[in-house]
Amino acid sequence: MHPNYPTEVTVPAGAPVPAGVPVPDRDNFGIGARVTLAVMSPDYVEIILRSLRAADATGLEVETGDVSTFVAGREPDMLRYLSQLISAAARSGAHVVASVHLSRGCPGEVQCELPGGVGPLHSEIVELEETGVPAAGEWALYPLEDTGRNGVDPDHMRDIYAAIDYAKAKGTFVKSEHFVTRLEGDVARILETVAAGWVLVGRTVQHVACHLTLSINSPTGR
Repeated sequence: MHPNYPTEVTVPAGAPVPAGVPVPDRDNFGIGARVTLAVMSPDYVEIILRSLRAADATGLEVETGDVSTFVAGREPDMLRYLSQLISAAARSGAHVVASVHLSRGCPGEVQCELPGGVGPLHSEIVELEETGVPAAGEWALYPLEDTGRNGVDPDHMRDIYAAIDYAKAKGTFVKSEHFVTRLEGDVARILETVAAGWVLVGRTVQHVACHLTLSINSPTGR
C-alpha cells in the first residue's frame, strides 16, 4: 500500500480479515462494473459475441444490453472476466476500444447507505494472469467522500495522487493528462493498477468509482 493511503485497519496480504471488518459482497455493497466494447471491424458482432462467450463468468452476475454489459460479484472474479473479455476481442486483430466503469460501496441507484451503517470495505489487491495483449489506457478515479471518518479528513486529491504513485511503482504509469492518467502495458497489468487504486481507496472511503478507456491495436500507435 502506498504510505499516503489513510488506513483504518491494516491487514497483511493473505492474512485473514479481522472480526468486525466488513468484507465486500456485491449484494450488500454494490460492487460491480459496466463494460462496453467497440470493435472497428465489419465482423464486430461476431467478435463481441465470441469474446463474451470466451470470458469465464463463474461466480458472477452478467447482464448484456445494447449499451453495455453489467458485471457484479467478487473483485477477483470480476477483474478476471474483464481481462478475458477485452483480451479475447483484441486477439481478433481489430482496433478495439473498451470502456470500463467500476463502482463499489453504493448499492442503491439513488442513496448510498450500507447495511447497518457499515462504512468502507476491506479487499485484497487483485492479481491477474498475463494476457500477452498490450494496451494503452486513460484512467480516472473518483473517491466520493464528503464527511471523512475515524479522524481522517476527506481529501480526494490525496487518495488520487496515492493511486497514481501506485501506478508508477507498478510500471504502468506513462503521464498525467487533462482529467485522466495515461497507463500502458499488458491488459491485465493495467486492470490490476486500476483495481488496486479502487480497492485501496475503498478501504477508507465508502463509495469509490473509476473509469478506464482502453485502446488496443490502434492504427495511431503503429
